Amino acid sequence: MMKKVPFPLWRTVFSWGIALFLFFPLFWVGITAFKTEGQAIAGHLFFSPTLASFAEVQERSNYLLFAKNSLITSLGSTILGILIAVPAAYSMAFFPTKKTRDILLWMLSTKMMPAVGALVPVYVMAQTVGMLDSLTALVIVFTLSNLPIMVWMLFSAFKEVPKDILEAVRLDGATVWEEFQHVILPLTMGGIASTGLLCLVLSWNEAFWALNLTSANAGTLASLIASYSSPEGLFWAKLSAASLMAIGPIIVFGWFSQKQLVQGLTFGAVK
Repeated sequence: MMKKVPFPLWRTVFSWGIALFLFFPLFWVGITAFKTEGQAIAGHLFFSPTLASFAEVQERSNYLLFAKNSLITSLGSTILGILIAVPAAYSMAFFPTKKTRDILLWMLSTKMMPAVGALVPVYVMAQTVGMLDSLTALVIVFTLSNLPIMVWMLFSAFKEVPKDILEAVRLDGATVWEEFQHVILPLTMGGIASTGLLCLVLSWNEAFWALNLTSANAGTLASLIASYSSPEGLFWAKLSAASLMAIGPIIVFGWFSQKQLVQGLTFGAVK
C-alpha cells in the first residue's frame, strides 16, 4: 500500500492564492454584469442585482444572431480543420521524409506572424470573391489560422502510438485504412478530441478577423463585445453582460468535455 504523502500547508495556501488571482477578473466581470452603469463606474461591491444590462444587450444587438454565427463558424472551422489536419498529421507521423520536421517547424512559424500582416491580402481576396461579411469567409480563415497547431498536436498524438502494435497489425496483412480505422483512431481519439476542443475555443474567441471581415450579418460574439467600446467611453455593465453571455456557452462546454481534454493532454497514457 502506497504511503500518502502530506501536502505542505504553504503549497495549499500558495495554490489557492494563484487560483484567486487568476479567477478574480472573471469574478469581477460576473458581478459587474448585474450592476447598473452608475454602480459599475463607482465600483460598488454591495449592490442590488439587476438583469437590465442583459436585456439591453439582447435588445440592442440581437445576441442570438451573434451567438448563432459564433456557433456556426466555430463548429465549421473545427470540423473542417480536423478533416484536413488528421490525414496531414497521419502522413507526417507514419510516412516521414527528410523534410517532415522542417515542414512542421515552418507551419508553426506562421503562427508567429502577426495577423495584421495578412489582413490586406486576406481582405482583398475575400472582397474579390464576394465573401466579405459572410460566415464562409470566417470558417476558412479560422481553419487556416488554427491548422498549424492542430497538425502539430495530432502529429504528437500519432507518434505516441506503440510501434509494436502497428508492426503486429501490419504482419496480419491489414491495409493502411484498416490500420488507421481499427488501431490508430481508437488509440488517438483523446488527442483528436482535445485538438478539436482547442480549435473550437480559439475560433470562438477569435475577434481580429471577425471585426475586419464582417459587419452586421456575420458578426460573432467577439465582435459584439468590441462594439461596447466607443469614443465616449466604455459601457462597463453592458460590456460585462455581453462578455458573460459570450463566454458562458464555452465554459459550460469545456466543463462537460474536460475528461476528453485531460485525455488529450496525456497522449502517452494510451500505451
